Amino acid sequence: QVQLVESGGGLVQAGGSLRLSCAASGVTLSMGWFRQAPGKDRVIVAAISWSGSTTYYQDSVKGRFTISRDNDKNTMYLQMNSLKPEDTAIYYCAAHKKSVNVVIHADEYGYWGLGTQVTVSS
Repeated sequence: QVQLVESGGGLVQAGGSLRLSCAASGVTLSMGWFRQAPGKDRVIVAAISWSGSTTYYQDSVKGRFTISRDNDKNTMYLQMNSLKPEDTAIYYCAAHKKSVNVVIHADEYGYWGLGTQVTVSS
């Protein structure tokens, strides 16, 4: 069983930046960041393969967000720049139990963190 703990969320003005971290209690395979805004479904933000060589981004965050990982530290990151009010959501990290490749569907992930709130004011 792997436990995931997100950190780095907070309140920021539009145009600002935040860096989210996801610390895992053990070795993880493919990982991803998801977000859920009030009244909406949880959606993929970005995903990364085990090696870090392959990444995926939701269209709305391309060019603004960067996903990365440090397997020596069992930690994944999400650098978020040029934040917009529509980025406001709870951000969750997830880890896959078996795949080393990028996984973009939430129901395929087996491990989830509790989430961290990101609020972007206009």
